[in-house]
Amino acid sequence: MGRLLEPVLAQSATAAAIVLFTVLVRLALHPLSRAAFRGATPVAGCLPVLLQLPVFFVMYHAFSSAEVGGKANELLGHRLFAAPLGSRWTEALGEGGLFGAQGLVFLGLFAAIAVVAAWSAVRGRRAAALAAEAAATAAAAAPKKAAAAKKAGAPKKAGAGAGAGAGVMAEVSAEQQEVMRKLGGVLPLLSFGTLITAAVVPLAAGLYLVTTTAWSVAERAWLQYRKERAQERSEQAAEQAAEHSVDGGVRSSL
Repeated sequence: MGRLLEPVLAQSATAAAIVLFTVLVRLALHPLSRAAFRGATPVAGCLPVLLQLPVFFVMYHAFSSAEVGGKANELLGHRLFAAPLGSRWTEALGEGGLFGAQGLVFLGLFAAIAVVAAWSAVRGRRAAALAAEAAATAAAAAPKKAAAAKKAGAPKKAGAGAGAGAGVMAEVSAEQQEVMRKLGGVLPLLSFGTLITAAVVPLAAGLYLVTTTAWSVAERAWLQYRKERAQERSEQAAEQAAEHSVDGGVRSSL
């Protein structure tokens, strides 16, 4: 892939090939990511991450080893602009400092990771807030359902059971809200941990990290958008069916 891109991107062709390779890996894992988003199986959420670990380790070792197959590792000579793909941030600092030619490449990488992490954090907080709101709505609706069941002539014991169930549901929901509130404040910040990893691994591995992280956030945003659109279409179809049913009932009565 690097050789194909070399006529256009020159010495940065290998860096572009790493990005394209990461995209191909994520495309192959997209069905698993989609299943994880839908909550098909608990294992589905872990598989996309676990299956990427061997790829990341290969990327790490390919740009860390001085020799490959008893020969000098040619990959170490490939660059992203002024920075070798096998260099680390500490090495870049020794070659011109923070704002040197190599240091600026790493600062650009860190800036890209920070933007993706911030986007992920915002979406994570929003998702946590929506989940807490849904739990609060369910907790508030539980006593009303119990009262409606009692008015409908449910047996006394059943009504008591419904009331107890509503109390348990409200209590569980309150606990869930507290947990969601805490997780909503902590979990989104973990996405910034990628910055620490990118600072200690070779530049090539950092490119893989920023690409796969950006893909994950964009992929989840797209799946959430499709889910909301499907829900809107379903609600519109239900409203139209209800309108047709009412119109049909009025016509039959006339």
